[in-house]
Amino acid sequence: MSGFPISFWVVVGVLIAGGIWSFRRIKDGTGIPMLAVIGTVTAWYVGDVFYNDYGIFLQTFKDSVLQNAWWEVAWFLIVFLVAAPYVNRWFNARYLRQQSGVYQLARFGVDQPSLQRQLDILFIGCAFIYAILVLVAAIRIKGEMYYFFFPYLGYKPQPWGRGRIGTGFDAALSFAEYVQMMVSAVFGVMAAVSTNRRTRYLALLLCFIAWPYYLFDRTRNYILAVILPAILTWVFLRLRGSLLKKIAILGACYLVLSAWMAFIIENRSGGSIANAFKERGFNFKRESSVHHEGLNMYEELCWINTFIEKGTYNPNWGARYFAELANPIPRALWHNKPLIGIDYAIARGQGVKSANDGGDGSGGVYATISTGMIGQGVVNFGTILGPAAAALLMSFWVAVLARLDLNISKLGRLPLYALGLILTFNLGRDITLITLYPFVFGTALLWWLDRHPPRVANPPAPNPSAGSPAAGLPGGRPIQRRVRRVGIGLRPHRRPGSVRRS
Repeated sequence: MSGFPISFWVVVGVLIAGGIWSFRRIKDGTGIPMLAVIGTVTAWYVGDVFYNDYGIFLQTFKDSVLQNAWWEVAWFLIVFLVAAPYVNRWFNARYLRQQSGVYQLARFGVDQPSLQRQLDILFIGCAFIYAILVLVAAIRIKGEMYYFFFPYLGYKPQPWGRGRIGTGFDAALSFAEYVQMMVSAVFGVMAAVSTNRRTRYLALLLCFIAWPYYLFDRTRNYILAVILPAILTWVFLRLRGSLLKKIAILGACYLVLSAWMAFIIENRSGGSIANAFKERGFNFKRESSVHHEGLNMYEELCWINTFIEKGTYNPNWGARYFAELANPIPRALWHNKPLIGIDYAIARGQGVKSANDGGDGSGGVYATISTGMIGQGVVNFGTILGPAAAALLMSFWVAVLARLDLNISKLGRLPLYALGLILTFNLGRDITLITLYPFVFGTALLWWLDRHPPRVANPPAPNPSAGSPAAGLPGGRPIQRRVRRVGIGLRPHRRPGSVRRS
């Protein structure tokens, strides 16, 4: 502990203060997303030095580099904590009088008729989308569809396979892959919070069918994006009991998930994960001791500062952010579309011997390197403007999630919100659309549904005498008399100038 500079303790202090301040903002919709960002910084940067041995960093990097990296983390946190409320006020000005829908669901339960009807409608739409994807996958992999659903029997087919750098309209394959990930995550949330037995059981069935495709994949971020939204929504919104009980269940889920990811790390270099599982089975004790790789964003930030200090790498002044924004454009339409992170990969020693060696879709490098949420800002705009730019981007992301929270009873907002919270952790490696595509496509689907709302046959007539604790949810009609009778203490929203009825 004596090896940590003063800047490290500044970071710890800002994290603690920011966590307390964000917790107190839960009711306005920004608190939970801000806590997710703070938790992400804690895991990827502070957690790095404990998990990967800070003593090695002391031997590898100069003291000035280590201190500057911690000051950049602190600067990111300060700008983020100051900017997030202002960005939210600007982005969600029309919803500021509403209260967090997630907070109310956690307090009063998810058994709200309007919310459950929306979940039933969304489930039908996602099941239809998944059926189309299954049909396309069957055309592409033909006789291997059996393993598409049951890869644990020894083989995982790749219906959406493509090179590292897409050619032609490979973007369509990527689109199908991310949409499949999105609906697979939605099925889990449906199974967790739906009170309609038919919807819940069908969602569970589709989870058993769709989830193995990701569980037996090498990409751990996909597993987190698909599995964790269901776990968190079930524990915090559906499961009843004390906080200690919920923490214990989350701890058990963490141990199992961590052990499974260790199994993937141990076997992904030797062949198929599915084949390794079929031959060896899953031994919890053996795999749980494997060291997880990739949790080293503070180390990467130190490398970035080292290269900039030596002059072997210069900030590209937004070129990498621009490449991220241009990523959705198919390469068939823009053949020379900029590549993401190639310059930094070369600086990190991942360049191939000659430019011609990059003709296999590798982009001229052996592998790209994640720079981290804060490091990505530094490679774009330098050590001062870079962390601030990354903080502003994450402030906007908090505002996007807050808008979903404030409208949680509308069609599809709850599953998309849960998915977005989990993807926040994945953004710790890089703020990129490649991580956010499942969320982006889900948002596009909801945008279309909002303008073409599905018809509900014979909707039940409202009963003015029957209220519910969540009547104050955004989009629902608060029934003040009923709320007062049961003593919930939830005050319904009144427009300015309106008259309170006795």
